[in-house]
Amino acid sequence: MGMSVFKPVSIMAVALAIMTGGAAADDVKKGKKLFKSKCGICHSIVKGKRKLGPSLFSVVGKKAGTEPKYRYSSAMKKSNLTWNESSLDEYLANPRKKVPGTKMSFPGLKKESKRKAVIAYLKTLK
Repeated sequence: MGMSVFKPVSIMAVALAIMTGGAAADDVKKGKKLFKSKCGICHSIVKGKRKLGPSLFSVVGKKAGTEPKYRYSSAMKKSNLTWNESSLDEYLANPRKKVPGTKMSFPGLKKESKRKAVIAYLKTLK
């Protein structure tokens, strides 16, 4: 009658998908913990709630310096950055190098794995 639309999937492909998903979940979990200890002191994850710094709710994909009711440095307003994985990685590595004149006094996260984890967590804040 009809042919099956099921196509065999290699065990390797399934294993890779499971491992990648698990790694991503681990990054988010690690990123949440890092965020709380390193970023949460100054930044909220609640939409519109400011602390010393602006809220980082839904920051990924947002143009830098545009969170309402937050007084950004002129350097940040003029940075013309859009927060994506690459720009966040560079900024989190060394904020004052990426945006000279930024108000953020954080020295940066030197380990790439830590930046990757924080970014994975930030991507979940929607």
